[in-house]
Amino acid sequence: MVKKLIISACVLLAAVSCGGPKAPSAPAYRSFPLPDPAPLMVTDEADRIAYSINHFWDKYLAVQAVTDSAAVLGVRNEEIEKSFATYVALLNLAPMDLAKKSAADLFRRIESKQAEDDSSLFYLRFTEIVSRYLYDPNSPIRNEDLYLPFVEGMAVSPFTREDMIPAYSYEAKMCRLNPYGSKVADFKFKDINGRVHSLYGIRATYTVLFFSNPYCPNCKEIMEEFRSLENFNWWISAGDLAIASIYIDRELDEWREYQPNYPDNWITGYDFNYIIREDVLYNVRAIPSLYLLDAEKRVILKDAPQEQIIQYLTRKLQNK
Repeated sequence: MVKKLIISACVLLAAVSCGGPKAPSAPAYRSFPLPDPAPLMVTDEADRIAYSINHFWDKYLAVQAVTDSAAVLGVRNEEIEKSFATYVALLNLAPMDLAKKSAADLFRRIESKQAEDDSSLFYLRFTEIVSRYLYDPNSPIRNEDLYLPFVEGMAVSPFTREDMIPAYSYEAKMCRLNPYGSKVADFKFKDINGRVHSLYGIRATYTVLFFSNPYCPNCKEIMEEFRSLENFNWWISAGDLAIASIYIDRELDEWREYQPNYPDNWITGYDFNYIIREDVLYNVRAIPSLYLLDAEKRVILKDAPQEQIIQYLTRKLQNK
């Protein structure tokens, strides 16, 4: 009996130490591989930014690695999202045509990477990040112009889930409204006294088009942030800046009641034709929504966070 027990123990030890069943090992994750710096002969700042944008994803996409709930192509969620935010920051430093071309090129590379292993979750996970960072109304780096090359591709890609194609097609249509550099759609609005005005009738070097609601906490926060800017009132009185706060919903009693809360030197009104929402002149996905326009009412920033608009205005007007 003892001999049999010894033999059984030896067999068990052999199984454990020599190729027997093992606990599954954890997936191997990696750090995001930073792109190489631009060659020394590239000295122009714009060219260096272009080089960084064009080569940002080279090392990351060069390998096949695990994509699961914790990581995308081997890089953990938090790190790949930070890297994508860095990439978007670089795109914002480049001319829009270059930025959009880079976004379109990246989408093609995402598809190519997915094609290497069509069972991978890479395409799904990466495009989820793109949508969340560039299109979610709550994202601090949302940008419909940069999202457009991605979503146009996602709307027709063979790797997109069929049930998502209508949604992406609609988003692409909305992102094409009032793109960067275009003259925005004009509209008429009424002020508190019933006088009719138009967006194109506003005369200022820069116009902030502010879609807002009464009693909206975020709208109030933006209002206070603008009012606290040094030289803010001077910019308005000098004709450098106009703030047009436009109400686009139907509860006019609330809007009239709230009117005393708006600064006296702001332009306030409501869309009495209700065409902004009903005819979808603008893609107002959430309130508040801010646009920065030049003197000809061309788009400088579209549905942008107030921090971006304030930074732009301060840079342009502070030392004027």
